[in-house]
Amino acid sequence: MTHKREIQGNVIKIAGDKTATVLVERRVMHPRYHKVVKRFKKYLIHDENNELKVGDEVVAVECRPISKRKTFRLKSIVGAE
Repeated sequence: MTHKREIQGNVIKIAGDKTATVLVERRVMHPRYHKVVKRFKKYLIHDENNELKVGDEVVAVECRPISKRKTFRLKSIVGAE
């Protein structure tokens, strides 16, 4: 059994039918200044039942490629707006 990556972030856009854009924030140490800085990345996730709304906090799990940029599917909604 392989380990699937999980990401947690906020829904910033409903990108189309059964698709949502999730913004994932991670905090890393700056190599020179040793200050914690934020890094952001956007992922497209598959929402089979169209239950997500903008502002929801979600957990998504890695899956097979569903389309060109969509390789995560919705696992659970952590917090709703």
